[in-house]
Amino acid sequence: MTTVAAYAAPSAKAPLERTTIERRAVGEFDVLIDIKFAGICHSDIHQAREGWGEAIFPMVPGHEIAGIVSEVGSGVTKHAVGDRVGVGCLVDSCRECDNCKAGLEQYCTVGGVGTYNAVGKDGEPTYGGYSEKIVVDENYVVRIPDGLSLDVAAPLLCAGITTYSPLKHWNAGPGKRVAVLGMGGLGHMGVKIAHALGAEVTVLSQSLRKKDDGLKLGADHYYATSDPETFKELAGTFDLILSTVSAPLDLSAFLALLRTDGAFINVGAPEEPVALNLFSVIMGRKTLAGSGIGGIQETQEMLDFCAEHGLGAEIELIGAEQINEAYERVLASDVRYRFVIDTATI
Repeated sequence: MTTVAAYAAPSAKAPLERTTIERRAVGEFDVLIDIKFAGICHSDIHQAREGWGEAIFPMVPGHEIAGIVSEVGSGVTKHAVGDRVGVGCLVDSCRECDNCKAGLEQYCTVGGVGTYNAVGKDGEPTYGGYSEKIVVDENYVVRIPDGLSLDVAAPLLCAGITTYSPLKHWNAGPGKRVAVLGMGGLGHMGVKIAHALGAEVTVLSQSLRKKDDGLKLGADHYYATSDPETFKELAGTFDLILSTVSAPLDLSAFLALLRTDGAFINVGAPEEPVALNLFSVIMGRKTLAGSGIGGIQETQEMLDFCAEHGLGAEIELIGAEQINEAYERVLASDVRYRFVIDTATI
């Protein structure tokens, strides 16, 4: 066991505070990672404030982790001391179900083990990346290519893969019209990745406040959803709408923007249920779907793709003492576009 410094929420809705946690000893197939950077994802806030249901406290959030391997177990073959690596939302799964065998560990039918706010196979709670070090099974650790600096790579472990996976699955590419709904932490990566895949990209945002940014990141068009004319002008336009919004939406209004056989994919997860008139999908044979993160192999593929195309997150680097302030700023949409904690400040 190793004692490391961390920032934890002691209870639901309580401010995060500096504390210490225990990391398990490095086992045969484990990798010890010195965490260098940890992204702040909106899901950290949902869970620390029990927006998605009952949670485990104290909670050390963080599933956008980038660092350097400092020790490996005797059986480790995938990583070596000194490697640049990342850990995303998943640190274990059953490895036996059909999904795990197909490289879809994120949909493990037995139940994957989250990087934090979960219970590992040893019966102990998992603690995330707002900490100095983490011990993870080598099979759930990915390599960060040399072309990506660790600070801008950290958010790719959630925001990057959460947008890459559905864009690939629904064949975003040349000849496809893709709309990204919301220009935040996920949305800005969705724009970059969809553009790099060759799609015609439109941003749908509440206002035109971030239009210049959107166009710089690769969007071809930018519309305000607060303008009713947007919904008239864009009716029947898109093959794919990727919704990164974590607030309830008028789904019927957005489904009307799809072409026949178009798909509306949710990666943002509102805390409240949403209503739907089923004629919105029946008329036009439209798909309303959702997508989680990606499997380990696809996460590696995403990192390699981002390195090849020079895609890192747009970040604001902060010290650990700014985490609580950063949470409030995320909720106020006051970040462009991802807070990343310099873990040397923990």
